[in-house]
Amino acid sequence: MAPAKLRIGCAGLGRMGKRHALHFLNRTPRAELVAASSPDDAELQWAKQHLEPFGVRLYKDYEEMLKQEGLQAVVIASVTTVHAEQAIKAMEANKHVLCEKPLSTSVEISQSVVDAAKKKPHLKVMCGFSRRFDESYRDAWNKMDSGLVGRPSIFRSQTCDKLDPSGFFVAYAEFSGGIFVDCSIHDIDLALWFFGQDSMVKSVVSSGITAVQPDLRKHNDRDNAVGIVEFYGGRIAYLYASRMMAAGQEDSTEIIGTEGKLTVNMQPRTNLVNVYEASGIRREIPGTYYGRFEQAFVTEANEFTAACLDDGKLPMKLTGAVQAVKIGCALQESLVTGAKIWFDETGRRVEKAQL
Repeated sequence: MAPAKLRIGCAGLGRMGKRHALHFLNRTPRAELVAASSPDDAELQWAKQHLEPFGVRLYKDYEEMLKQEGLQAVVIASVTTVHAEQAIKAMEANKHVLCEKPLSTSVEISQSVVDAAKKKPHLKVMCGFSRRFDESYRDAWNKMDSGLVGRPSIFRSQTCDKLDPSGFFVAYAEFSGGIFVDCSIHDIDLALWFFGQDSMVKSVVSSGITAVQPDLRKHNDRDNAVGIVEFYGGRIAYLYASRMMAAGQEDSTEIIGTEGKLTVNMQPRTNLVNVYEASGIRREIPGTYYGRFEQAFVTEANEFTAACLDDGKLPMKLTGAVQAVKIGCALQESLVTGAKIWFDETGRRVEKAQL
């Protein structure tokens, strides 16, 4: 008798949806991609060529896909504005859920996903923060957890995209939630992972500029921004996000402890090849976020599948996804207003520091 496979459907077939679909189709041995949905005709045309020949049923209507007999799980990679709605509908249909980050650009709507998941404790519901599945970040976390660098006190991390002059990020900013909710959400999640998921924020403040894409301002966004998150207990996270890197994707992190520090990808590289030219020696770096974290996404798919089939523990709490959005939204607000935002030790927002 063949071992059981997780029968999964993919919602959304845009940039990340295509990748998730192909990961579950070709690179997740214990899963079977049986369905995919998209309201976009061009995306469905792609699916007819790349998915349908392998037995994947295609739908224009997401809710119709949820009715497919035998479907056990969905990966949600639709536009951000429908993440929460689709996740909740999947849970109501008794499907496991892997949802692309963020759950929503709204804290309240993100919390509604957590509340829905609490009503279905038998389901596995996970928000996909891909860096938690990256070998280097896992190694750094294990070293920190072993006490190698003492008590982690300062966390400095950046997500820096290669400049895209097409105007994609300007259009995307209309619904992305802004550079902190979209880009820095990964760094925020890492800070919560390394400092501890129950860490409480004391204050946030941020500033930003539009160096190359001034049209971002009409969406209250920037192409470069810096944020500082202070946690109770004497810890600080310093975050930098950018949309204008020249060489390629530059995502790196420092964890500074009382007895040393750890760094991840401080000198980005695609591989171990160096290019020797008349002008000097250079190395190439990944051109996109996916180029840097492709294997992490594959690991994420496989570990989610295993948790569903084996009733195993997920590697992160769903509540952490709400916490990350809360911090990201506060940073985005500070970016627009110029105000420093304070919280008390229970997480409630206050008008000023409680001295």
